[in-house]
Amino acid sequence: MADLTVKINDLKLKNPVMTASGTFGYGLEFADFVPLDEIGGIIVKGTTLNPREGNDYPRMVETPHGMLNCVGLQNKGVDYFIHHIYPEVCKINTNIIVNVSGSSPETYAEAAARITELDAIPAIELNISCPNVKEGGMAFGVSCSGASSIVKAVRRRYNKTLIVKLSPNVTDIASIARACEDEGADSVSLINTLMGMSIDIEHRRPRLSIRTGGLSGPAVKPVALRMVYDVAKAVKIPVIGLGGISTAEDALEFMMAGATAIQIGTANFVDPQVTIKVRDGINKWLDEHGCRSITEVIGCLG
Repeated sequence: MADLTVKINDLKLKNPVMTASGTFGYGLEFADFVPLDEIGGIIVKGTTLNPREGNDYPRMVETPHGMLNCVGLQNKGVDYFIHHIYPEVCKINTNIIVNVSGSSPETYAEAAARITELDAIPAIELNISCPNVKEGGMAFGVSCSGASSIVKAVRRRYNKTLIVKLSPNVTDIASIARACEDEGADSVSLINTLMGMSIDIEHRRPRLSIRTGGLSGPAVKPVALRMVYDVAKAVKIPVIGLGGISTAEDALEFMMAGATAIQIGTANFVDPQVTIKVRDGINKWLDEHGCRSITEVIGCLG
């Protein structure tokens, strides 16, 4: 069996397969389907400083080769996570990572500061695709200055591994990745969802309550793969790839493009055991190709 361990800064993963935020709950929901401690890392659903109700229904629509969602970061807030969720997830023998969202640099930083006190949470992932209320709703992650402001504020108050999840709805994602690196990010993960829309032609209205939503699933994989390749060439910090991964072959493509680890998202809804199947498939491929370690294929495109 090949060595599947990888490192994201000081964060050691037993294998490169992680779950994407928003698609795996808090991990506990999947305990009956998959051995949670065999996953390289579980990124829990988006957590904000204060509780959020999310958007009105309908907020999920199936599309050819994917899905659209506009859930709107529904969660009970960071304090609820600390007091009610953390005591349970800290028992899982793998890396539990909290995805943090906010509406200002201050709310991101305060949520991160509260999480840094949790011994069993070794890292956070910042979702910078959130709207900047001071800039008319433009997402923080679509500009270098916006991304920098969040990472800088969080880095001042958070001293563990800091991953920044990048938006693909930009013209130059590599520049934004470099801006995050310059402010102290330990890693970047990409891509978040692509903005999309679906229309009910019989009722002549959008199928989502807020008209548009984030597209995920196999349809976005070629875009995600290209962006991972571009970013891996632009930064020195580790890159985590995601976007349409549902097989070991998909995962290996991302790693050959430069990703140190990968996340699986929408595929969890189709097959709740997909994470372990992908891990086993990666190991099988490495054995068949005479590779002793997964590191032999990371960034091998050159």
